[in-house]
Amino acid sequence: MNTSADHEGLSWGYRLLYRIKVIGLSVFGPAQLDDRDDPRSRLRRERAARVEAARRKRLQR
Repeated sequence: MNTSADHEGLSWGYRLLYRIKVIGLSVFGPAQLDDRDDPRSRLRRERAARVEAARRKRLQR
């Protein structure tokens, strides 16, 4: 996967806040949780869903 695919359709503001949240959760978040309960995993899933939605929208044009 190339680097542009990682943030395709995401604004720089969203990407900046995403990184801040990930770093914050890495430092101040819970220790170890299941993948289902882990807040960082939830952020990754939400981000992947946004990228996929942007790809679908771009392909529909």
